[in-house]
Amino acid sequence: MTITLILVVLGIILFPKIKDMTGSELGPGPVTPAGARGMRGSGQPLLATGYLISPVQMNELIYSTGTLVPDEEVELSFEGTGKVVGIHFEEGSRVKKGELLAKINDRPLQAQLLKLQAQRKLAEEREFRQRQLLDRDAISQESYDQVSTELQSLQADIMLVEARISETELRAPFDGIVGLRMISEGAFATPQTKIVRLVKSIPLKIEFSIPERYSGEVSPGFPISFVVDGNTYIATVYAVDPKVNMETRTIVARALYPNRNEELKPGRYASVQLLLSQIENTVAIPSQAMIPEMGGEKVFIVKNGKAREVPVKIGLRTESHIQITEGLHFGDTLLITAILQLRQNIPVQLDSLIIDAPPVNGMP
Repeated sequence: MTITLILVVLGIILFPKIKDMTGSELGPGPVTPAGARGMRGSGQPLLATGYLISPVQMNELIYSTGTLVPDEEVELSFEGTGKVVGIHFEEGSRVKKGELLAKINDRPLQAQLLKLQAQRKLAEEREFRQRQLLDRDAISQESYDQVSTELQSLQADIMLVEARISETELRAPFDGIVGLRMISEGAFATPQTKIVRLVKSIPLKIEFSIPERYSGEVSPGFPISFVVDGNTYIATVYAVDPKVNMETRTIVARALYPNRNEELKPGRYASVQLLLSQIENTVAIPSQAMIPEMGGEKVFIVKNGKAREVPVKIGLRTESHIQITEGLHFGDTLLITAILQLRQNIPVQLDSLIIDAPPVNGMP
């Protein structure tokens, strides 16, 4: 019992001294993240990803959204009024220019035409006899002129009735496809009554807008590409609106696509691309490697195992890349990660190297 008490007392006296000698409480100490990506311990090189500078093609593109527009489109209606007596087309069918689509009652006009034609025949015979008499000086010029005027008046009346009869016929103004009819046989039609829509989609138009600053670069004959449902098509600009939209500061242009198989339908949405220029064999780097400064921009490359700071001058910008016009050369190894930890001449170890550089597309 006495021995146990002595050991307890000695432990209480010696414990603070042992604590001071070890410098900490018992337990696990902090872990140094020397092996973490982009981190380095004392004397360890910084881990970073390299990007081998190689020649690339940089495309200066304009991106826009467009709408597919028919070459021609019209809602057809009669010029005159009357009861519809015939529908001569199938909904959704193809029709030719001049083809009869529908007709309203023209019987009163046909009767009037027959009457006038009979009167004209008599007037022509009278005019023939009067002309012979005039040649023999048997009648006065005034008498002949009266008969001649009567004949001309009848001819004008006949032309007027024939024109009114033609207004009872609804004919296709161009080749195309008719839609769904909006009237039935027996209905009373007026010029305000819509009969059917006619659409011509060969060729097809693509309408899109571009920023006003590019209006001088896009003109008739300029090629564009557009995407619908993941498929890419090529069209050619044929017209550019001469006026800028003051609200959007854009200008509207239209391009033509042959659409020979009518695979595309009017009204659809399209993603439009315009290639303004191509820059061959240039230097383009990922945007995240760029470090902006008050006097310009800089990047870091790795050379002989150490980071080197390089001032650069830039050209075109895209969403993901920047063109470098001065400062970098083909074969340089650019550092594109651990950017915030890079310093001049610190040791660097590449954890990976990106070699293949695809073409770079984007806005100027």
